[in-house]
Amino acid sequence: MKPLPFVAAAAVIFFLVRRRRKLELPLIVGGFLVAAGLCVYGTGLVKLPNLEELLTTIGTTLGAWTYLLVGLLAFLETGAFIGLIAPGETAMIVGGVVAGQGVISLVTLIGIAWFAATMGDLVSYELGRRLGRDFLVKHGPRFGMTAERLESVEQFFDKHGGKAIFIGRFVGIVRAVAPFLAGSGGMPLRRFLPYDVLGAGLWSTTFIMLGYIFWQSFGTVLKVAKEGALGLGIVISVVVAVIWTVRHLSDEDNRHALERKMLASLDRPGLRFLQPIVRWAQGPLRFFIARITPGRLGLDLTTLLAFAAVGSFAYFGYWIAINERGYGALDLQVNSIILDLYNPTAVSIAKALTTFGAPVLMFWLTGLATLVLLARRHFVEGFVLGGGMLMTFAAVQIGKLVVDRPRPTGALIDVGGSSYPSGHTAYAVAWVIFAVIAVRLVPSLKGKWWIVGVSFAIPVIVGLTRLYLDVHWFSDVLGGGGAAMMCFSVAAIAALVVAVVRDTDSKALDG
Repeated sequence: MKPLPFVAAAAVIFFLVRRRRKLELPLIVGGFLVAAGLCVYGTGLVKLPNLEELLTTIGTTLGAWTYLLVGLLAFLETGAFIGLIAPGETAMIVGGVVAGQGVISLVTLIGIAWFAATMGDLVSYELGRRLGRDFLVKHGPRFGMTAERLESVEQFFDKHGGKAIFIGRFVGIVRAVAPFLAGSGGMPLRRFLPYDVLGAGLWSTTFIMLGYIFWQSFGTVLKVAKEGALGLGIVISVVVAVIWTVRHLSDEDNRHALERKMLASLDRPGLRFLQPIVRWAQGPLRFFIARITPGRLGLDLTTLLAFAAVGSFAYFGYWIAINERGYGALDLQVNSIILDLYNPTAVSIAKALTTFGAPVLMFWLTGLATLVLLARRHFVEGFVLGGGMLMTFAAVQIGKLVVDRPRPTGALIDVGGSSYPSGHTAYAVAWVIFAVIAVRLVPSLKGKWWIVGVSFAIPVIVGLTRLYLDVHWFSDVLGGGGAAMMCFSVAAIAALVVAVVRDTDSKALDG
């Protein structure tokens, strides 16, 4: 008989009884299961299994099925409201542990979980748009979503607005119903999706990495638990300080007071030369406070960050996967399918269409368009187009140099250099930027955003031609597209910052 587990069980039950009206149903059920387990363990009739052996067995048993399990649960978390019953973080962590054992690919697992979580949110959003709030009121109590809890979630949603989709990913019951409420509340999809992509990506990556790092560091867990109190305290202190600073600077009066104090402290011999720098820095500070701090996350910046996040993951993720295994998850399968589809006429068509991503053509078009934009004083658009293409070229060349991946055998056209990433696919993304600029600046095209949607077909077609001509692997094409998404998004973010700072300075001078 072990008295300590009984004491712990009693404490858990006491807490659950006291807080039963404020806790979610999954926490209550899980708490009582923990208490029951502690009591059984306290009797001495059951011995705890070796944790390392248990996790190893799980990894060996699941194997490649982990991809399906994690993806399915990430989808059902919001797509079927499973998150009201069982938290999806558990599946993410288990998947990370299996990846840490080397049974499956970490990068592929994160990609599947990210995609599945986003798809589940989109399904929930569409259900909310079609069924409305009344559906959740009627059927929610079956899953523990009482009227009081629904009201608390809606208050959270009303308070935080669009960023509730992002933050809600990490807030239990909010995560399960926030996409549904966004749809039933009429939030536009173009506003919902950027927040959701960022939130789903960060959520899945965070918990998968927790499981991965735990397994990789399993041998030092006990040591960290015993000696890591100081480090944990430092981390908590830093997080609290950052949160307090962000909230403090979110208030405009507090920002102005800080600026006055900084200028006053520099009003002395030897330091006055710093005052113009501080005044200039007020513009970027206002931009980031207004656009990035909680409560004021700008839709334009959020959208660009979502594109940059997805592009970065594709570019660097496949880079890592290729270095680890030599190929991406679907490379061999796609290559086999392409070989079975050979047709002389189709090859001729592919050779013609692939020129829409040819470096010579795209560099000349981009350079000429950039010069025209700058000459007409469209500096932001010119910087995004020209700067984005330069960064894309650099990313492609760095990837080819460092990864140094051989091309598939049996290419149908003469090519040179390494395979990863696909330069043609990357440079073809510039057609999307052309379309965005045209819709923004050409009077007869303003508001016709369907043109941008159609333009996405060009890099897709070019990527398919590179596969069909057997000059690139599937991961090369995705990595090339990701590199361009990342680079053009970063260029647009930089241009947005400069534009806002310039606008802020001009308003200050006018005032």
